[in-house]
Amino acid sequence: MVCLGNICRSPLAEGILASKLPKDKFIVDSAGTGSWHIGHSPDERSIAIAKKNQISISHQIGKQFSAADFDTYDYIYVMDNSNHINVLELALTQDHKDKVKIILNELFPNENVDVPDPYFGLPNGFEIVYNMLDEVCEVISKKLIEKHQ
Repeated sequence: MVCLGNICRSPLAEGILASKLPKDKFIVDSAGTGSWHIGHSPDERSIAIAKKNQISISHQIGKQFSAADFDTYDYIYVMDNSNHINVLELALTQDHKDKVKIILNELFPNENVDVPDPYFGLPNGFEIVYNMLDEVCEVISKKLIEKHQ
């Protein structure tokens, strides 16, 4: 799961998807395209909305996406079109590029809809983002479980 700073959207997406998958069969992680929050915890508002939904993300530590991640992970979901461009710039092969997906395309195929960044947004922005990610992670988890049984 990749967003800009790895403190709002991608930590939520990581926590939500991990909660829907068998922990012994899947590794879910997150990163940011930027370096501002390396080593930091997720935004308090992301932690709070996750906790409200019985998911703990307070243990996560911010990191930056790197080209090595293409070899580590089978699926790379980005939160928006800007993240998509930034991640694809690091791809060295077509196989790497094929791993990168805009996350909401799982709900709205080929529409390239962004998950809005709630950092400077509305007071209920984190709840809106949580609900979007919960819905799409339900779809992703079902596909992954089915594919990897």
